[in-house]
Amino acid sequence: QVQLVESGGGLVQAGGSLKLSCAASGRTFSSAIMGWFRQAPGKQREFVAAIPWSGGWTDYADSVKGRFTISKDNAKNTVYLQMNDLKREDTAVYSCAAATRSGVLTTTHPYDYWGQGTQVTVSS
Repeated sequence: QVQLVESGGGLVQAGGSLKLSCAASGRTFSSAIMGWFRQAPGKQREFVAAIPWSGGWTDYADSVKGRFTISKDNAKNTVYLQMNDLKREDTAVYSCAAATRSGVLTTTHPYDYWGQGTQVTVSS
């Protein structure tokens, strides 16, 4: 089993920044892809960003490109999401997930482990 615990959410004014962390424990997979997703009230969960534990590439949703940065620290088994220039529409519960199955990484299908999520609220 893999356990994922997010932290770093909170209330921030528009234009501000937050850095989310996702600590992985238990059985970890060096070949897994780590992703961040978010879900706003009344909306479906949507892809935000992804990075493989092995490194080499990152992927972002168009809505966050240039503002969000995903990174990892293998020694700490932690994945980060640096969020800058936050907008009200970024308000959501942010969850990290680990994908060990094949599939389209911008969908939830390949992700078989999920954290509980952390709330991010952006005020105007």
